[in-house]
Amino acid sequence: MSDSLNAFEAHRSGPAEPDSSHVPGVSVRHSRAKGEPRFPDGPKADPAGSHFERRIRSFQPRRSRVTAGQADALQRLWPKWGLDIDGQRVIDPGELFGNGNPVVLEIGFGMGEATAQMAAGDLGTNILAVDVHTPGQGNLLNLADQNGLSNVRVGNGDAIILLREMLRPDSLDGLRVYFPDPWPKKRHHKRRLIQPEFLTLAATRLKPGAILHCATDWEPYAEQMLEVLTAHPDFENTQPDGGYAPRPGFRPLTRFEGQGLDKGHVVNDLLFRRVPHRNP
Repeated sequence: MSDSLNAFEAHRSGPAEPDSSHVPGVSVRHSRAKGEPRFPDGPKADPAGSHFERRIRSFQPRRSRVTAGQADALQRLWPKWGLDIDGQRVIDPGELFGNGNPVVLEIGFGMGEATAQMAAGDLGTNILAVDVHTPGQGNLLNLADQNGLSNVRVGNGDAIILLREMLRPDSLDGLRVYFPDPWPKKRHHKRRLIQPEFLTLAATRLKPGAILHCATDWEPYAEQMLEVLTAHPDFENTQPDGGYAPRPGFRPLTRFEGQGLDKGHVVNDLLFRRVPHRNP
């Protein structure tokens, strides 16, 4: 186990470090003038605005309280490690991270604990983690800062816009989608992220041989993922039997996942490889 990973585990098990101006864990409530941004130096409320077409979203922004520590991290670290997904420019991953290391995109990271642990366990891989949950963004920035994880960048906004408008072809060395919203009601299945159209877009941004790694504890969604991925011409299953994969050691067992397992939920991992580009 690396020193950074040890530090990360110590942080998880230890008490929050007090700061001089706030009580840790206390939610931040500031009175703001109408139109004043929530975090002037932090993530924008709607970075892409109305620049792009209205369409069905696979995510639903959640409004929840931001702790003092999360707010402080958003204010201090967003200009350094944050990325607003506005769709107005093409980013250079080497410039974003300051090095030429492999880049993995993670879509949906919750509170960021698993992302930070994976970053600590593989400092030679850059992780661009995207979510719309403000407390989670602040928490991941805080974890990265406290554990010296310079290989993490936090994206705020719609991952589809990021993939389609802001990343060049063959710019990603991997893609992770862990426990996406399963949208269990049949009428909401169209909102699920893992669909043929999404896979076609993702394939254009993944290098040949790059791994798309999905995980879900909702078995009907796992079955749909397996069916859609197996049928897609740009991906091939890494499992010889064509089924689900064992959980790889680099994907941490999260608290949420552990609670699900305790309740008898079945977690399925899917690891599919981006096949070489087809000739036109």
